[in-house]
Amino acid sequence: MQRRKLVALPVLLLLAVPALRAQIIDPLGSEVGKKLGNTPNAISTAVPFLSLAPDARSGGMGDIGVATTPDLNSQHYNAAKYVFMERDYGASLTYSPWLLNLVPDMSLVYLSGMYKFDDRNALAASLLYFSMGDVTFTDEQGGSAQTFRPNEFAIDVSYSRKIIDVLSIAVTGRFIYSNLTLGQYVQGQDTKAGLAGAADIGLYYKQDFEVKNFKGGTLMAGLSITNIGNKVSYSYGSEDLDRNFLPAALRLGVGFDWHINDYNSVGFYGEAYKLLVPTPPIVGGTSGDSIIAGRTNRVNVMQGIFQSFGDAPGGFKEEMQEIMWSLGAEYWWRDIVAVRMGYFHESKYKGDRQYLSLGVGLQYKMVGLDFAYLIPTSQTAGSNPLKNTLRVGVKFSFDKKKKSGE
Repeated sequence: MQRRKLVALPVLLLLAVPALRAQIIDPLGSEVGKKLGNTPNAISTAVPFLSLAPDARSGGMGDIGVATTPDLNSQHYNAAKYVFMERDYGASLTYSPWLLNLVPDMSLVYLSGMYKFDDRNALAASLLYFSMGDVTFTDEQGGSAQTFRPNEFAIDVSYSRKIIDVLSIAVTGRFIYSNLTLGQYVQGQDTKAGLAGAADIGLYYKQDFEVKNFKGGTLMAGLSITNIGNKVSYSYGSEDLDRNFLPAALRLGVGFDWHINDYNSVGFYGEAYKLLVPTPPIVGGTSGDSIIAGRTNRVNVMQGIFQSFGDAPGGFKEEMQEIMWSLGAEYWWRDIVAVRMGYFHESKYKGDRQYLSLGVGLQYKMVGLDFAYLIPTSQTAGSNPLKNTLRVGVKFSFDKKKKSGE
């Protein structure tokens, strides 16, 4: 059988990687210093769908989640929050259309569930599935050969436990599968699905306190390190140093809930997010591959994590550009209706994702609904994959025994 080639691969890679690596080849070495920190130099990774906010509640607050009040989708941000859930068990499902303005069948689906054994221990699991829609493959003569639906998914299991009454810890294990080419013959190489294993660790602090003349308040703080795992390759025989990093990341966040009275409460949240992945160096010279500034990114996973804090070609200025941040707020009326707003910011040199988000939540007894809508604000706003799309989530939560007065 004649081998087929994938002519749609460049399109797949553009869809799969939100920010392609920008290498600067500057023949004028004297001008390099002027460009450091002022030229696009985005960090690219394999399976970037792992970095996407998968749920509608966080999506309505600027993709914040590491230090917000606990919910059924905490697995993606910080699984340590689960032991502070008020309900004992439940499940959630979120659907997010993707690139709706360009294609009709790309989507991100997130299914999560949790179970509290007691007040100090909880177990949770989730499935994150990303479909890229139908893609037509062609043979070497350009004729239509096969239609394929590239997809990626990750399956997680986490365990969380309270260390003390106000502090918890969690560990998460993750299996990752990414099939972009269906084993097609691409640029002289046989391809395969990418496989990886990864782990997360999270900490969560939650302290209630009194506020004079009001019902009270809650202070929250969270830290998580996610997607620490092996590098990924889509071809046979590639060296480990040439494989692609997972989107390992560090999240730090704080939050404050103000319980105004029995009917009204409002929360304010802030979060910083940084990829623990090496920054591409600036290359140049007569051969086009000599490092002019920065450090090589052909390193192993652990070297890459530690190196990521100080390897940007533009020095401290560029390192600070690699920190993404979010602000969010959530208002609840009688624990029935929620209104949310948030803002997400990423440097224009590191991907230029900047947007406002709006959200609404409804909760009645055991059933809840969440909706989120994104409004791009950056110069490249028109390219945001969630522009003019509505994310929708449904959740069910239960208690093992009915509480008095319910």
